[in-house]
Amino acid sequence: MAVTQVPNNTPSLEEPRSPTHTSSDIEGQTKQALVVELFDYSKRAQWLRAAVLGANDGLLSTASLMMGVGAVRKDSKTMILTGVAGLFAGACSMAIGEFVSVYSQYDIEMAQIERENNVLANDLESKKEKLPNPLQAAVASALSFTVGALMPLLGAAFIKDYMVRLGVVIGVASFALIGFGWLGAVLGGAAVVKSSIRMLFGGWMAMGITFGLTKLIGTTGL
Repeated sequence: MAVTQVPNNTPSLEEPRSPTHTSSDIEGQTKQALVVELFDYSKRAQWLRAAVLGANDGLLSTASLMMGVGAVRKDSKTMILTGVAGLFAGACSMAIGEFVSVYSQYDIEMAQIERENNVLANDLESKKEKLPNPLQAAVASALSFTVGALMPLLGAAFIKDYMVRLGVVIGVASFALIGFGWLGAVLGGAAVVKSSIRMLFGGWMAMGITFGLTKLIGTTGL
């Protein structure tokens, strides 16, 4: 007597099952993405602060020096030499100041890590990697200061007319300030318009005060 075999429709235990995503998993992935994004901005902050501040200081200090000397001396040679001296002095000052400042922060954070006795070896290495780099900050400050200082110098280097030379320095500095404000805002995730306007008006105030006070001192003979 033949035995009729009934097909077995029961799914095998080895058959793959489609993954299910719960709301908690999706929420966790979203939070992780946000943490990664914020971490990227925090890593940028170390070199971004040194670079943007260095370029801004180089631009403003050199342009203000040139405007101040231009208030009492109309020859281009004096104005250019003053700007070059300000470039060298400012770049060295920014590099040394940034190196000392960041190295002090590095020492403080290293001492705090060493006081934590329960930190594992892997955690210790990962924390050291997150510490600020003094040499990197110093080089970034010096280079960015030099780039910023070269802008008004190159703009006024070949202009003989006094009034045109002053106008070029102000114009070049204004455009560069807007650019630095835009760059810092884009890379740092801040408001672009607000950052650019803040940079621009701050630069105008620095150049105007330097020009006015130097003109007053030169006129009164103090």
